[in-house]
Amino acid sequence: MGDPALSRRGFLAASAAAGLSMTALSGCGGDSDGGSSDGTTTVEWWNISTTQPTKDVWAGLARKFEAQNPKVKIKIVQLENDAYKSKMTALTASGKLPDIFHTWGGGVLRQQIDAGLVEDLTDRTKEWAEGLVPVAKEPYLVDEKLYGIPFDIGMIGFWYNKALFKKAGISAPPATWSAFLEAVGKLKSAGVTPLALAGKETWTGMYYWAYLAMRTAGAEALQKANDDKDFSAPGLVQAGAHLKELVELQPFQKGFLGASYSGPTGQAATVGNGKAAMELMGQWAPVVQADAGKGLGDDLGFFPFPTVEGGQGAITEVFGGGGGHALRSGAPQAAVDFLKFFASEATDRELVKKTGVLPVVPAAASAITDPNVKAVQKELTAATGFQLYLDQAYAPALGQEVNDSVGALIAGSKSPEQVTDSITKVAKEEQ
Repeated sequence: MGDPALSRRGFLAASAAAGLSMTALSGCGGDSDGGSSDGTTTVEWWNISTTQPTKDVWAGLARKFEAQNPKVKIKIVQLENDAYKSKMTALTASGKLPDIFHTWGGGVLRQQIDAGLVEDLTDRTKEWAEGLVPVAKEPYLVDEKLYGIPFDIGMIGFWYNKALFKKAGISAPPATWSAFLEAVGKLKSAGVTPLALAGKETWTGMYYWAYLAMRTAGAEALQKANDDKDFSAPGLVQAGAHLKELVELQPFQKGFLGASYSGPTGQAATVGNGKAAMELMGQWAPVVQADAGKGLGDDLGFFPFPTVEGGQGAITEVFGGGGGHALRSGAPQAAVDFLKFFASEATDRELVKKTGVLPVVPAAASAITDPNVKAVQKELTAATGFQLYLDQAYAPALGQEVNDSVGALIAGSKSPEQVTDSITKVAKEEQ
């Protein structure tokens, strides 16, 4: 997925727009093997696990690896999602990446690869990576070579509060868009905020437009639009029209345009504290809800994004992705060893049990006990189509434009037609 051509100018422009200092970031990665005079190798690991319990679980795994490998030191750098993306854009432009870094794969990873900044892991991990769940590895395969090792795979869907649905007289999760809009109306009539949204972080709104595009035009339409550099197809414009229908119902919590995702008053906390009935989010949602808020326990449920009447897409076409780790070009062997450790059955079982991820090691599947994690896995197993997050599947500038334009539609400053026109304009500029 994504544009195979590297636009170093685009990376530099994005870095400048983010206001990031090349000097401040240039100490990361590079050609050093991290070795010290006493023979210790320091491996720098950048990830986005800033919420609990994942943050402590990952730190504990790093310490466990160090105990097993006394000559290796893991230096952890943890950043919130948006801050991470901005800093990685700047680091890519500077030509220096961390030894190990979080990746979603897709077009962003491809551009880093085409810049010569990412290690080809095909041969260095073949002995053990072949045993990982195949679909989990797909986002990190470029030209049939493996550039990342997954630690999670999943999908976006609606997480909902069963008690609030019952209060509004909703007996079952909606399976169609019209039924979904009707459910929103019932929730509002019952005095319940239907949806929580982190409007400050536009990737959260992008999920709605992407899924509506898949449901109206079909999953292949988004890839075709990227290939053709043209997002003006009627189905994609209609996706914006359907999203506008939802926005006009005023379904989101008060102040949503300034809300973050994982902050104490953000999207996840609003749902986790029972202040909103639903959020459209990935498989990690329950963990973040419980960290940012109280969590819903047995009242939490999951359902797939509804179909759109008359649309080309099926409810079994899913949108999502997982998390993976890539290495900078020339990373030390200790970094490869850490990826092997992280992708082991023992580690995967711990991640499944403690952080709610979906396993990438087949033998770890038996560790799943949470009914909602099982529900997500069931939907993934039955999937007939899969689309990676658009801000990762597409080239960075294009993915950002999708996020920003959809965010503008939700804020009321762009029409559905203006959304697709803006995205098409950037797509053509990136050729």
